[in-house]
Amino acid sequence: MEVRDYMDLLELQLRIKEGVADAFPGKYWVKAEITSWNPRGNGHCYLTLSQSRGGKAIAESRAMIWKWHYPTLAQFFRQQTGEDLRAGITVLVRVQVSYSELYGISLFVDDINPAFTLGEKALERKRAIEKLTSGGYMELQKELVLPEIPYRLALITSSTAAGYQDFRRHLLDNPEGYVFSLELFEALMQGEQAPGSIIAALLEAQEKAFDAILILRGGGSELDLSCFDDFELAVAIATCPVPVVTAIGHDKDVHIADMVASDAVKTPTALADLFLGAYRAQDERLDRLHQRVGSAAERLLGRTELALKTAEAHLQRAIQRRLSALEMLLQRSIGHISRSLTQKYSDVARLKDQAAHRLQFAATSRVSQEISALALREARIKSTDPRNILALGYVLVTGKDNKVLKTVEKVGVGDRIGVRFADGSLTAKVDEVYSEKIDNQKVNIA
Repeated sequence: MEVRDYMDLLELQLRIKEGVADAFPGKYWVKAEITSWNPRGNGHCYLTLSQSRGGKAIAESRAMIWKWHYPTLAQFFRQQTGEDLRAGITVLVRVQVSYSELYGISLFVDDINPAFTLGEKALERKRAIEKLTSGGYMELQKELVLPEIPYRLALITSSTAAGYQDFRRHLLDNPEGYVFSLELFEALMQGEQAPGSIIAALLEAQEKAFDAILILRGGGSELDLSCFDDFELAVAIATCPVPVVTAIGHDKDVHIADMVASDAVKTPTALADLFLGAYRAQDERLDRLHQRVGSAAERLLGRTELALKTAEAHLQRAIQRRLSALEMLLQRSIGHISRSLTQKYSDVARLKDQAAHRLQFAATSRVSQEISALALREARIKSTDPRNILALGYVLVTGKDNKVLKTVEKVGVGDRIGVRFADGSLTAKVDEVYSEKIDNQKVNIA
């Protein structure tokens, strides 16, 4: 009988199967990345588990979750992490190794540890923060300053997000009536593709002239918001030449995107309040300035009124002194004339006996002459009385130094002059000046 020096493929496969069963008799916890995820209509879920190093796959295996395990595992993972099982996440699963003559080695998953997935995300986040810090990215946005009145705002978010609508309503329907210019740049706000989508929107917004770029995302699970811990997204925000303000997640959430941004708030309403507050601050500053200008104007008006009253009082006192001086001069003149007449009358009386007839005639003639002269002097004195002169329609004009003007040579165009009438006074502004030296043809300037 011929002795075979080979074996059938099936025989080889059966030996391998026995060897695998002997080598891996139990269940094992395995760390791997899900690189493909394919739930089927029959209830089973087929997936591929792999391990990478340096960006290249170094190990890969097919895996399967039976339909009697799949709903329970998927629901448990979602409850614990807030995220669905999918391709692209690292998991710690319990598997049983199986070998099939047709399909080779397969791994049957019957349990999963959600805490491990969350821990992997935390480790990745820590490494990203360290890399950003050492690269000097954390402070770049902090050096940018928002304008005092930020008007043109770019919004990076999803148009269907409730937070986006809350932000618009709170910002645009403000009771003060402040006006803003908003432009939406749509992007994915969760999932594996979210960082790339946000970066693309950020680059597009940079091409236009905006005062600030806002990244807006309402609350969600920890894994829903994990895209905002992406290293490349953080670099894109940090190197953006426009101030970036974030409003991501809940009050307890702090993401890497928040850390590298120029400023970060926690809710859409708080984000709107940030910009409304800038407008209100300017309003308050303008109100204070308005009050200061009003107070200064009132003080200046008060000083001007006081100066006018003082000038008027000085003018009145000067006129009164002049009139008093004229009255005293008149009285002295009358006294002098009276004394002179008395003296002359005495002289005439002494000569009366010698030439009564002649003296009487001469005295009568002389008295008449003196009376006429007295009347003439009195008329002249009265004619020089400023009150009588003003009553005739003449005016007394004073310059900006409050001195009486006697010539136009001391008056210039634009000067303010005081005009005193018999019944009051006024101030006027000089529009034109004429004189015989300048233009003797213009005689009536009114």
